[in-house]
Amino acid sequence: MMSSTSFKVAVLGSGISGAVCASTLAKYGVSVTLFESARGPGGRMSQRREKTEDGKELHFDHGAPFFSVGKSEVLRLVEEWESRGLVAEWKEKFGFFDFHTHEFNNIEQEGSSKRYVGVPGMNAICKSLGSENGVESQFGVGIGRIQWLHDEKEWSLTGVDGQNLGQFKGLVASDKNIFSPRITEVTGRLPLLDINLVPELSEKLLNLSVKPCFVVMLAFAEPLSTIPVKAFSFENSRVLSRAYCDSSKPSRSTASERWVLHSTPEYAENIIAQTGLKKPSDITLNKVAEQLLQEFQSTGLIISQPFFKKAHRWGSAFPAASVAPEEKCLWDRSKKLAICGDFCVSPNVEGAIDSGLAAALKLRDNISSL
Repeated sequence: MMSSTSFKVAVLGSGISGAVCASTLAKYGVSVTLFESARGPGGRMSQRREKTEDGKELHFDHGAPFFSVGKSEVLRLVEEWESRGLVAEWKEKFGFFDFHTHEFNNIEQEGSSKRYVGVPGMNAICKSLGSENGVESQFGVGIGRIQWLHDEKEWSLTGVDGQNLGQFKGLVASDKNIFSPRITEVTGRLPLLDINLVPELSEKLLNLSVKPCFVVMLAFAEPLSTIPVKAFSFENSRVLSRAYCDSSKPSRSTASERWVLHSTPEYAENIIAQTGLKKPSDITLNKVAEQLLQEFQSTGLIISQPFFKKAHRWGSAFPAASVAPEEKCLWDRSKKLAICGDFCVSPNVEGAIDSGLAAALKLRDNISSL
């Protein structure tokens, strides 16, 4: 039987699904290298650090604002993170604002479902998982090409700069765009994996529909005291879907009041139809920031002007379907390839965690049967 430490696995992407998979494999004694093209971990659970013109530093959870948990195996993991001080419960009330009536309704009573956040930022969880024993994390390393070496039965990875990144017995991809021609539209590069290598897996991902979203990060000098809740959804707005007071979360700086606005998918699709999938220009982002702020102000609740505002686009972040609700990940046993993410189970943080755990178990069971 092959020892698990001699079985090297590459995990692509340090969002919550990839980070959970890497950390779980390392606990089983597998040698894991985690590759992330961004400067830091987190994916949609990353935290944005911004500087104002006068040098103030601001932090925003500009992706997933919080997460809830229903499945016992995921809850066990989250409770472990809570005991380690990586997550805390966000105990604010949520509500709904109706643009037709200009009123709040359905404001929650106490005792509704628990909402968790990473502390001191959403990225704390992925940061910690990526630095555990047995996980070697490489940030700022974009993958340019992935090849399957038939004779060695191994995966060969090459960086975008042409650098050889090594050979691995197993491969975990936590990016739904790994086969997607979308990547060519966005970056001009070919998809990382040839769809003919694992046609039955690529087929499930090629036509996966996604929902884009723009977020706008705002900072105010004074609290928005006319808003009765710290998080709410909008009804009857074509522009805004949700608003969250980021600075009301546990262990956040309260030197300013910071809000994150999420656009509707329809609004984002409309902007992308006009500007394309490539990285949005500053002109586009400034226009989006202004339009979302204006809609927020048209509630009649926001009197003051923010001293900071900036938009960010999540181009294909939110899956509109699940490709493996039963198996929880896509798996090719012969090539030891697992594909995991919220797009496999359910389009939320819990789905991503669940999928990362499932991918780790597939590889572990495969190693122990070798």
